Amino acid sequence: MAQKPKLLLLDEPTAGLAPADASLVTEMLKRDRSGLTMVLIEHDMGVVFDVVDRLVVLHHGRVVADGLLEAVRGDAKVQEIYLGGTL
Repeated sequence: MAQKPKLLLLDEPTAGLAPADASLVTEMLKRDRSGLTMVLIEHDMGVVFDVVDRLVVLHHGRVVADGLLEAVRGDAKVQEIYLGGTL
């Protein structure tokens, strides 16, 4: 990130970290993202919701929802699959 990339690909950047360390990584990812496109694969929805503005949710290889964070977070199918909600 120090070299200001235009594209950053991350696969589970907080996996296996202690909560305090995961929080540090999350804060780092939120800092100065101007001009940066980030592709983040993450199962910790707290990290996702803290870092992204737009997201694509996949389930079994298929797109379930695609759009701005608040719209996708409120999507009934996303709620059912990933957030423990019910339809």
